[in-house]
Amino acid sequence: MSQELLDRRNQVFGSGSALFYTSPLTIVRGEGVSLFDADGRRYVDMYNNVPCVGHCHPHVVEAVSRQVATLNVHSRYLHESILEYGERLTGLHADGIDSVVFSCTGTEANEVALMTARIVTEGRGIVCTDAAYHGNSVAVRQLARPQDPHGEVRSIPFPELLRCPANDPLTYYLDRLRETIAGFERDGIPFAGMLVCPLLANEGLPNIPPGFMAEAAKLVREAGGVVVADEVQSGLCRAGRWWGYEVSGFTPDIVSMGKPLGAGVPLAATAASRGHIEAFRKATRYFNTFASSPLQAAAGNAVLDVIEGEGLRDRAAAVGEAMRTRLREMAAGDERMADVRGHGLFVAVEWVKDAASMEPDRAGAGVVVNALKDRGFLIGAAGAFGNVLKIRPPLVFSAADADAFLGAFEEVVSSVAAA
Repeated sequence: MSQELLDRRNQVFGSGSALFYTSPLTIVRGEGVSLFDADGRRYVDMYNNVPCVGHCHPHVVEAVSRQVATLNVHSRYLHESILEYGERLTGLHADGIDSVVFSCTGTEANEVALMTARIVTEGRGIVCTDAAYHGNSVAVRQLARPQDPHGEVRSIPFPELLRCPANDPLTYYLDRLRETIAGFERDGIPFAGMLVCPLLANEGLPNIPPGFMAEAAKLVREAGGVVVADEVQSGLCRAGRWWGYEVSGFTPDIVSMGKPLGAGVPLAATAASRGHIEAFRKATRYFNTFASSPLQAAAGNAVLDVIEGEGLRDRAAAVGEAMRTRLREMAAGDERMADVRGHGLFVAVEWVKDAASMEPDRAGAGVVVNALKDRGFLIGAAGAFGNVLKIRPPLVFSAADADAFLGAFEEVVSSVAAA
């Protein structure tokens, strides 16, 4: 780490701007699953979901470069490529999700989703989970651990099997949802719906009680609300299917998508039925200068080309499952690895102090993350308690890459034990 660079950063950004790792990295180049620091050292990127088809994929670079050299304007002109992209993107979703609003970030996509939910239902009350994160705007930040039990945004405990306080997890969490919906009615707040990540990524990628998402969606709709799936982390083949809601077994009314869509070009989207999208447009006259642009179309189409042309959906499913199998074998002999879970190339390892207490070990997870970085593998720690090892490599991550990581992971776990 360059102390001079860090001091300059603190001056320009203000102290407190987040950085990864105890000793931050200075990254200067990326290629495929690899990142390189200022000294030329290679690291395997197993965290970033922005370059979902790999860093600087040649097809994406060529498509974006060609478009920048040709034209880039706002959306108040007709342009065929953005229509082609919108058709391709909505065509990958469930029937009935056939129109789209483009934006630049997941935050914007979720704000459009919130507005749409409230417009089409004429309600205000939104349900989320108690350990969610969906973005940074004033409206969307209200979904991050909301505290006001009488507000327009209220949370339920995120549904999980590992620490559920009841013998029947499905009934327990559905009852919490019923109570929350009833609370809106009691307080005279018309209900608008529920917004969740289908895999509960920020909550720690828990094992969700089977059937919960489908039953929750049914309860929400019976109460007059709509269901919003935040696919920013779980979508675009991350989970071995195109969308996280396919894995979790439900069909949303509104879908928000973000960073992976553009592989580094700011591109996000909110999709729903044509009726819902037209209701949103009529009520808001929404316009985003940098959205629905030819540049976004070039990036988005190129990403879909790579995923489809290189079979990355099936690769993510196969490589991810093999990784979890090996990690579970390791966990069988190490009580600190309380749970290994996930879908596709989204893997979570719950790190605890011991099997008896199941106490989340945030500090221990941090030690593992930093030790892996020193061995050239970049992961993160996340979850409701900050103790979940979060493994989320680009979709081009191969079986050979997985083997190299698993070898390093086994070494780190052994060395941490020895220390």
